[in-house]
Amino acid sequence: MKTNVGTVDRVIRIVAGLVLIALVFVGPQTPWGWIGIVPLATGLISNCPLYSILGLSTCPMKKG
Repeated sequence: MKTNVGTVDRVIRIVAGLVLIALVFVGPQTPWGWIGIVPLATGLISNCPLYSILGLSTCPMKKG
């Protein structure tokens, strides 16, 4: 599995995922907050399947 999620993108995904999951317990308390598992998981593993399909990457290019 190749890393295709950069540092800033990764932090945003983790924070957004945690906020969405928190909505299950506080706030409107709807099950829609569980959708936050997706950005949280992709942020933690640094790989986004949709980015792979589309050929995108937010990782900085290695100089070599």
